[in-house]
Amino acid sequence: MTYITKGANTPVPAAPLRVAVCRQRLPGAPVVDASALLLDAAGKVRGDADLVFYNQPAHPSGAVRHTGTAEDAGVLAEWLEVDLPRVEPAVQRVLIAGSCDGGVFGQVPGLYAQVLTAQGAVVAHYAVTDATSETAFVLGEFYRRGGEWKFRAVGQGYASGLAGLATDFGIAVEEPAPAPPPIPTPAQPAASIPAPRQPPQHPLPPQPAAPMPAPAPPHMSASNPFPSPGPSLSPAPAPQDAAPYSFGPEFHPYSQRGRGNGVVSVDVPLPPGPVIVEAWHQGEGYFGMHTLTRRNKDDDLLYNSTLDDFRGRALVLPPEGRPLRMRVEADNDWTVVVQPLSVVRRIDPGSGPLHGYGPEVVAYTGTAADLDVEFAGDEDGHGYFGLKSLEARHLSRPDEYDLLINDTDEFRQTVPLPDGPLLLLLEADGRWQLGARPLPVLDGAAAQKAGAWTGRGDRTVTLTNPSPGRPALLEYAFTGTGGSFASYRVQTLDEYDDADRFLEGSRNGLHGRTVIFRAGEPEVRLQLEDPGDWSLRLLPIEQAPPLTGRAEGRGSTVFRYDGPPVLLGLSRTTSDTEALETRALQVDGRIRISADTTGRRRPVVGPLWVSHAGYCYVHVFAASDDTGWRLETAGLGTAPVLGKKRVEGQGYGVVRHTGPEAEVMVRHEPRGLIDLVVLWELDERLEPVRRISTASGLQRVPGGFLQIRTSGKWGIALQG
Repeated sequence: MTYITKGANTPVPAAPLRVAVCRQRLPGAPVVDASALLLDAAGKVRGDADLVFYNQPAHPSGAVRHTGTAEDAGVLAEWLEVDLPRVEPAVQRVLIAGSCDGGVFGQVPGLYAQVLTAQGAVVAHYAVTDATSETAFVLGEFYRRGGEWKFRAVGQGYASGLAGLATDFGIAVEEPAPAPPPIPTPAQPAASIPAPRQPPQHPLPPQPAAPMPAPAPPHMSASNPFPSPGPSLSPAPAPQDAAPYSFGPEFHPYSQRGRGNGVVSVDVPLPPGPVIVEAWHQGEGYFGMHTLTRRNKDDDLLYNSTLDDFRGRALVLPPEGRPLRMRVEADNDWTVVVQPLSVVRRIDPGSGPLHGYGPEVVAYTGTAADLDVEFAGDEDGHGYFGLKSLEARHLSRPDEYDLLINDTDEFRQTVPLPDGPLLLLLEADGRWQLGARPLPVLDGAAAQKAGAWTGRGDRTVTLTNPSPGRPALLEYAFTGTGGSFASYRVQTLDEYDDADRFLEGSRNGLHGRTVIFRAGEPEVRLQLEDPGDWSLRLLPIEQAPPLTGRAEGRGSTVFRYDGPPVLLGLSRTTSDTEALETRALQVDGRIRISADTTGRRRPVVGPLWVSHAGYCYVHVFAASDDTGWRLETAGLGTAPVLGKKRVEGQGYGVVRHTGPEAEVMVRHEPRGLIDLVVLWELDERLEPVRRISTASGLQRVPGGFLQIRTSGKWGIALQG
């Protein structure tokens, strides 16, 4: 920590910084409000927007923000954020000031200012020790020098309050009217200085008072997931704003203020696409806000809150061909600001938790991650919390969101986030915290040792067989795949890089198990195409559960069957018609299809063939993880026997011809233009060994078992 005295300066990093204006909380002590002024080379503001304070909390450039007040261990802190890389070239200095209500600065105990990095490291600390009768105070300033930024402890007081300080730097201050509160005026009124207010005690955790050490990372326990205003409050990094991804065009913010019920009519042009509508309501009471239809009636509900000192943000899509209009219901003073999406706060994997209070819009531009969400509720621990995810490609269609959380009262939850860029839309009746955790990625050595591989995007992966000469189970998971929800493809590569199909989303689903090293190979190279985020994990083949008569489940998996050849029935237990089939895999790596119900719900029967090894593995391939199925084994004697009377069925089936080679009449009613009836000869162990025909009509068949593969209706009868 760098302690500086009045007039001294210190270099600061050209990065997003946080400034805390702190004082001790004692009964009867004056209230202090923090503000910032952006000055040009002449030492003046360029307009009213260059004053940032609690009633105008964001600069149009997004470089400076007032983010609220919090308390810790008897210390009150007003927070400002200064993103130095975003400060416009015309701005040479950023002043950090304070104004005093109910007394003078000489009566403010323990006044000091701290400058911190986004990670919480204190880079400058200035304690004010010589204040007397001032009602406004310039504590410090950021200024450019030789292409770098420095912070100077100024310590200059004003007896005329914030209004006098602002006037000195070029802001035209409106005189307060003695009449009742004015009707709100449209189109960006001057940044008048309202009376100081009692600060809310919730928006952000404070930093400890000097000379305490730099703040530690935030900590939350299960018994107290959100620090409450008091000694147990833990500091946390302030939010970062302005995601680097461009969610929309820039424009000058539009603001309007009022008191009580009113209408906001944005009568300036707005670029196409959604905007951020930010609102503040001072003090206690109700605050509500709706957009208005062309007929001037309520449309979308933006805010509905009784929170003290309410502050919130909402995503709004302005109507085409007419102004954006909103109706306000309020018990006290309010401010509404329409801003570009560049002002949204940002959360990134591993960047630390993001805190807030009330509705908010947050940008996420990272890869798929787990989002830890904690909600402390209102002052009674109750209240509503909703979280929606809106992908950037759907910004012009805000209704295309994914609902992640819809809950009440205090909770701690974890929800999955897909790939960014996207916006998180929060509705909250109290304090909340978000933290994004990146998915784990193992290096090659650790992956081989653990038998697990994770990654993102196209990749060629070499898997080593932990038990050469034997197969193994491969557990797979694919998330955030490109194109459709199941568009990935995985192929095996031989020594000449020739590829064979191994897994694909349209057949194997996003999660499941399959058999790898099917012929006992020492290693297998897999080529992953369009997989999104993926994970592969090797398991011993012994973890394949036994198939003994009947089994039920969902998605893709593997069973081991020990016993003689049997018939295998496959039926659905869910109402979908996604791809669903079974295959039999032998110990030598040979695999044959048994039954397929793709596109239909009717149960089917297929051969479960077993080699001389006496066992095989049964693959269940399901294109959807939610597809439910049932497997049932049946003896060979249950197969219908061919005779002069026609044997009929629909879909896959097995029949038995007990005599010598003979002619049969095959009839077929196809389902679709490319549905053929395929007739296969099965050997004594029910392995398909020869395709007899792919057409209806007269066919010659041998004695033994026959398999019919089709989606449509069929019938077979002996001739002569």
